[in-house]
Amino acid sequence: MPRQISYRWRLRELMAARGMFTVAELMPHLTERGITLSSSQVHRLVSGTPERLSLPVLATLCDILDCTPTDLIATSAQNLPARRAAGEEAPINLAARRPTRVRLTPEGER
Repeated sequence: MPRQISYRWRLRELMAARGMFTVAELMPHLTERGITLSSSQVHRLVSGTPERLSLPVLATLCDILDCTPTDLIATSAQNLPARRAAGEEAPINLAARRPTRVRLTPEGER
């Protein structure tokens, strides 16, 4: 059965829980741990959901916020209903799809 996986990036929530509300408050913590990102990169990390994230940055964020990757990235999965093949919903009535047979008769007869 196919599954749909989703995740929620919780960086902003965890920062707020620790009294950090701006990018400027997070940047010095990153820099002192050897992560050099521009303010716009850090802003995108905080305000959006990253599609890609390096492990050193993830580990550093976990260290700064005293959390685990599971705290930072909330995941969920759910089963999707199986897709049905074309025509699977109802049986096909082949008799209704076949053309009517033509009867040939000699000319003049009906």
